Amino acid sequence: MSALRKLAGQTAIYGLSSIVARFLNFLLVPLYTSKFVFEPAEYGVVTALYSWTALLNVMLTFGFETTFFRFAARDAGHSSPLPRRGAGGEAQTPLSPGEGPGVRLYSTATWGLFFPALAFMLLGGAFSSHIAEGLHFEGYASSVLMLMLIIGIDAMTAIPMARLRQQGRPWKYAAINLLSVGVNIGLSLFFLLYCMKRYNMGESNAFIDAVYDPALGVGYVFAINLVSTAVRLLVLLPSWPSLKAMDKDLLRAMAAFGAPLMIAGLAGMVNETADRVILKYLLPDDFADSELGIYGACYKLAVLITLFIQAFRMGAEPFFFSHAKEKNSTATFARIMNIFVAVCMSAFLVVMLFLDLFKWFIPNPAFHEGLRVVPILMLANVFLGIYYNQSVWYKLTDRPRVGSTISLIGAAITIALLFALIPSLGYMGAAWTTLICYASMAVISYVWGQHHYPIPYDVTRILLYMAGAVVLWWGCEQVALEGVVKYGSRTVVLLVFIGVVWRQESAAIRSTTN
Repeated sequence: MSALRKLAGQTAIYGLSSIVARFLNFLLVPLYTSKFVFEPAEYGVVTALYSWTALLNVMLTFGFETTFFRFAARDAGHSSPLPRRGAGGEAQTPLSPGEGPGVRLYSTATWGLFFPALAFMLLGGAFSSHIAEGLHFEGYASSVLMLMLIIGIDAMTAIPMARLRQQGRPWKYAAINLLSVGVNIGLSLFFLLYCMKRYNMGESNAFIDAVYDPALGVGYVFAINLVSTAVRLLVLLPSWPSLKAMDKDLLRAMAAFGAPLMIAGLAGMVNETADRVILKYLLPDDFADSELGIYGACYKLAVLITLFIQAFRMGAEPFFFSHAKEKNSTATFARIMNIFVAVCMSAFLVVMLFLDLFKWFIPNPAFHEGLRVVPILMLANVFLGIYYNQSVWYKLTDRPRVGSTISLIGAAITIALLFALIPSLGYMGAAWTTLICYASMAVISYVWGQHHYPIPYDVTRILLYMAGAVVLWWGCEQVALEGVVKYGSRTVVLLVFIGVVWRQESAAIRSTTN
């Protein structure tokens, strides 16, 4: 089996859970944005609070997922347990056979995240009201508390889930994620579609009155997520490591490696979520939540690209580490980039050529004024995917600080442009900021990487794929067609693009077949 096909298979399986999870959440958008569930201002509260989730989750996981993969790859070459080392480097009592390097690493990483996450959750329990006031969400203290519990549990389960990926067990990984998602979807349909919608429509009954509390409002979104996250934790408990195998010296080494990755991840999350966090505070209070809700809902329409990027990252990170020493690995990485961009731009065309159909996933027309951000955000996410793809060079050369530096540059660009553009352009300023930031990061990473770990990316082909898709979409927008003729012609355009790129890349796929 070729390296590319192996990556595709892993990406497909890991992506099964990730894509289904996010796609099902995407399918919840019609529910959240229904006239009888949440208005734009209420959905803006959900959008803003979940934006904080991404930032805090990066802090609590401290770059340990990538660190775990890197240290596991180093230990893989040892057939016997590695000795412990004291602070001065002296050898200590060897681990027992049941506490080999893999077990020690797993225990150290898991418990190293568990205790900070527990402290974070206790902090939320003690100060949720004050935190809610500080975020200007005075009436949502219970939602803030539940959100902090969700973030804490996510951090606790990060390494057990990463271990499944490291062990090459994508099906179990997918099953656990899908179980959690299933609980989320089932409870959402019951409490939001059945109970909340009927109550708001004046069709309540004795059963709804007994199980539904209208005062909780948007808090149901967080309560449902908390339950589904707790289910994932319960399923993973049987595989929880022993605290006795934890190694403090190893923890310090992992923390030293993970700290720059955490900074890079935090800066990356600033780039990804700062627009929705800051938007609330740069617009007048009387319509800030509504604007945020509109922007957050339309942001979801870029989901096809973000879903693929997430699935790709799940399969690609361990793939890159395990294939880095193979002959012609850099040529393989370059081919992967071509295929990656081709798939992303195909997804761009799918959404943009049929946006007038996709928009009805947001059934309330009050949200539709924000559709103009969709092409900008989709292109921004393509550049983000390119940057993630390129990040292999500084991870394989043990230069995690490079990722931190590039992400910090991106964060500086993001913050500066958000403050410059949002007051005058509103959420359009946020969308343009996102595109400029991610494009800048991709260019910086490419130029820097070619000096330290040259990968022969076909820049011309990549740019042609991107420009070709944008031009095809723009051209279709200039032709006034309606009905079957419109959708038929756009389908032909989409198929032609896919056919051209597939013909270009199929030779590359065949050339890597073993």
